[in-house]
Amino acid sequence: MESLIVQGKCIQGGKVSVSGNKNAVLPMIAATLLTGETVTLRNVPDILDVRTMLDIARSLGAEYTFADHVLTIRTATVRTSTVGRAECAKNRTSILFASALVARTGEAILYPPGGDVIGRRRLDGHFYGLTKLGAEMIEDPDVYHFKVKQSLRGRELFLDECSVTATEQILIAASAAEGTTTLYNAAGEPHVCDLANMLNQMGADISGIGSNTLVIHGKSSFHGVDYTVVSDHIEAGSFLALGAAAGVGVTVTGTTPRHYWMLRRVFERMGIEVILKSNEIVLPGGQTPEIVCDYGGHIPQISDGPWPQFPSDMMSCTIVAATQCRGTMMFFEKMFESRIYFADRLISMGANAIVCDPHRVVIRGPVALHGIEMTSPDIRAGMAMVIAAICARGESKINHAEIIYRGYENLVEKLTGLGVDIRACRD
Repeated sequence: MESLIVQGKCIQGGKVSVSGNKNAVLPMIAATLLTGETVTLRNVPDILDVRTMLDIARSLGAEYTFADHVLTIRTATVRTSTVGRAECAKNRTSILFASALVARTGEAILYPPGGDVIGRRRLDGHFYGLTKLGAEMIEDPDVYHFKVKQSLRGRELFLDECSVTATEQILIAASAAEGTTTLYNAAGEPHVCDLANMLNQMGADISGIGSNTLVIHGKSSFHGVDYTVVSDHIEAGSFLALGAAAGVGVTVTGTTPRHYWMLRRVFERMGIEVILKSNEIVLPGGQTPEIVCDYGGHIPQISDGPWPQFPSDMMSCTIVAATQCRGTMMFFEKMFESRIYFADRLISMGANAIVCDPHRVVIRGPVALHGIEMTSPDIRAGMAMVIAAICARGESKINHAEIIYRGYENLVEKLTGLGVDIRACRD
C-alpha cells in the first residue's frame, strides 16, 4: 500500500500542465482492436488504469510500445476472445473490449468489471446495445458471453440513461455493424466525443458528435491512425478546486475553453473567479470566496448530471473548496449513491457539514481544517482528501494512494511544482 504524507498550509501556487484525458484513452485502447493496422495515440497519461487496459490488450494479442506519452499499438491477430477474470476486476472500462472483440472475432467473454466503489453502476445499457445490434448474450450471472451468428446490424437505439461507457460501447460496435445505427439519449462528454473523432479517423462514419443523437453508418474495415488525445478536464478542474480552496493562484495549461463553461458557472456561484483563455485557465490568487445566494436569499444547490451539466467526477473536489468559502451551499449528487460518504472524512477534519442522505450534503464555511489519517475510497474522493490535507493545519496521511494514481499522472511531482509539501511512502 502506498500513502501520501501532506504537510498542510504549505502551497505557493503557479502553473500546472494538464495530462491527456484518461476517460478518452481507455475506450480508445479497446477500439484499437477493430483494426490489424498500427494505431498511434499521443498525449496518453501514464497512469495505472491505462497500464491495466494495455495489459488486457496484450493478453488478447496486441503488441505495443508506450513511452513519453506516446502509445503505438497493433493487434495483427486476436489470440483469444476472453478477457480474464482478474484483469476485468481491475477497472470498469474492461467491459469495453466486448464490442471490439465481437466485431473482430464474433465472440467476447468477459467477467464483471471493477472500478471505483461509488454506488451501483448499471451495465444494462451495454447489454441492451450489444444484443439489439445482433449479439446473442448467453445467460450466466458470473460471466458475460456474447456471440454473433452472422454479423452486427445497425438499428435505432434509445438509452434509458445517458451512460458514458454504454455510449462508447455502442459507438465501437455500431461502427462495425452493417447498416445505420441511430443512438438517442447518447452521452456527449468530451471523452465520448474524442473517441468518436478517433473512430472517424480510423474509417468510421459518425455524425452528431457532441449531441445526444448519434448516427453511425457501419463500415466493414478500419485502418490505423495517428491521433492526439484531448486534455483531461476533470484533472484540470481538480487543480482549480485546489487553488480555490487554498486561496492561491493556479494556471492550468493545455485546456479547451468550452469544456469548462459549466465549471466556471459553478465557481461563480461560489464567489470564485476563473478566466478561460484559448489554451489555459487562470484562477487568480488572493480571492476571498463568498457563496452567492439564489434569488430571494435562498441557499444555492449544486447538482451534477449528464454533460453539459456539472460532472459527477468534480463533486468531491468542489465540496472541499466550498468548506473554505463564506456561506452555505447544498451539493446534490444525483448519479451515484456512495460518492457523498467521503464527506465524513471532512467532518473528522473539522468541516461544518451535514450529510443529509446518500445523495446530499450541506456545507457551511469557511472553517479551519486539521490534519488526520484517512483512506481513499475512490479516485476523485482521494484527490479531494489531498486538497483538504493541503488546506489543513498539521500533517495528514492518505492511505491507498494507488487508487488516486489511477486517475492522476505524476500527482506528487505536479503538486510539488505548486509548492505543496507532499511525499509518497510505502507501508
